[in-house]
Amino acid sequence: MQITFREYQKEDFGALEKIIRKTWHYDDLCSPKTAQKLAKVFLSSCLTNYTFSCVALDEGVPVGIILVNNKAKHKCPLGLRVQQIKAITSLYLSKEGRGVSKIFENVSGIDKELLQECGIEYPAELALFAVDSSCRGKGIGKQLFQSALDYMKQEQLYKFYLFTDTSCNYGFYEHQGMVRRKEKEHKFDIKGQTAKMNFFIYDYTR
Repeated sequence: MQITFREYQKEDFGALEKIIRKTWHYDDLCSPKTAQKLAKVFLSSCLTNYTFSCVALDEGVPVGIILVNNKAKHKCPLGLRVQQIKAITSLYLSKEGRGVSKIFENVSGIDKELLQECGIEYPAELALFAVDSSCRGKGIGKQLFQSALDYMKQEQLYKFYLFTDTSCNYGFYEHQGMVRRKEKEHKFDIKGQTAKMNFFIYDYTR
């Protein structure tokens, strides 16, 4: 395993989309075609919201990514916004896509509520953090997280937050010294089954 790190490049998109699809279990929610579209929407939306990126590569293939948004410096390039709009439009073309997108809208609403309840003006957000499940336990996540902390220090950002939930390895953030600020439980109807999830906002002060 030859791990290297660099900034995000547009040719990373396909590999990262597959990691997101697997990490967030999109194939449990819908058909493979819609799962792929969901991953495209999620990744393209995250890419409209960052000022710092670090991608981990194993022999040149992306196996992890972290994105940080310094809110005071953020400007979204038009190309990334267009990519996001195209991904959302493609998802909405099917009935299944429209149905699954409602779950996303619910999650987005929960995240906004968690942030409001914190009552803190955060200067930065950890906008995306994902590592391929086949590469976990090898220190890649820690190195990506450290790259984000180094960026925060360089930018003199003393506090940041992230959203996570029970579908993720949220214990990792506690091991990195982050603090859970708020939590919400929500029930979803997925493929005729009721699924219960807890959503969290964590923050970090250095």
